[in-house]
Amino acid sequence: MAPITPILCRLSRHVQSAALSSVISLLRNVSPRYASTAGGWLMRKIGMRLRATRIADRNLHLALPELPLAERQQIIRDVWTNLGQNVAELPYLSSFTRTDIGPGWEITGEEHIDALKANGSQALFFSGHLGNWELILPIATSLGMPVAGFYRASSNPVIDLVTQSMRQKALGATGIMFPKGPKGARQALAHLQSGGSLGFLVDQKMNDGLAIPFFGRDAMTAPAVAQLALRFNLPIIPVYIVRLGEGRFRMVCEAPLQTDRTGDRHADIRSICIAMNETLERWIRERPGAWLWLHRRWPKEAAVLPTV
Repeated sequence: MAPITPILCRLSRHVQSAALSSVISLLRNVSPRYASTAGGWLMRKIGMRLRATRIADRNLHLALPELPLAERQQIIRDVWTNLGQNVAELPYLSSFTRTDIGPGWEITGEEHIDALKANGSQALFFSGHLGNWELILPIATSLGMPVAGFYRASSNPVIDLVTQSMRQKALGATGIMFPKGPKGARQALAHLQSGGSLGFLVDQKMNDGLAIPFFGRDAMTAPAVAQLALRFNLPIIPVYIVRLGEGRFRMVCEAPLQTDRTGDRHADIRSICIAMNETLERWIRERPGAWLWLHRRWPKEAAVLPTV
């Protein structure tokens, strides 16, 4: 008789895959706005009961200690709502186009993209888990500036295939996503060497990263963007997504990050990482409910239980 645990594991994966297929079929039969609204409502109801809500509250207490409990709880509700909207909007990624009103996107700072295109230049883009971050690469592709990115594979291969197919459909034939890990890193390096551009989400904890201040406390930060920028002498472009409503977005592209490049590699890497974290912090302070506070961004020893 086969071991019970692997059988249950396979059964669980089949159930997960069937549930995902059913949800996607349902979402595709309604409008993007309705799907986004429903996804946000459902995720908020579920999420506020999960352990990650407590993690988010600790993070908020660390980063924004002046906020009372009621404001922290409202921010966390907004976080769960946005996450649910993002999930529900996945089947519509390829249908979101540049529009003046309604479902779709607009952009500010397009002149920075135009400048890169005019010079035939490549660049490194960085962002965080703000708004619907899944739209950054599709929008860049739509603007004629294809940017390759990274994805974390799901433990369920069927779910991984489905979600990646939705992302790839939005990116089109020129869009590239590399898997996180050594193989993906090698592919991304080859992509840069061939003249391509890369995008990074740099707001999550990296255990073997650098201790860089973030909201006044050291947070382990990935140095890859800084290292590659110095190695290939590339500009670093800050970009993020603002959610304007259900299925409605604005991509904000800022001027290239300005930091001194002194020739001291270690000091320059640290300087760039500090500038990136300061940029992320500015965005998050402007819209705290738009950022994903749900993961342990700071060391465990820094986490204390809220007292108010």
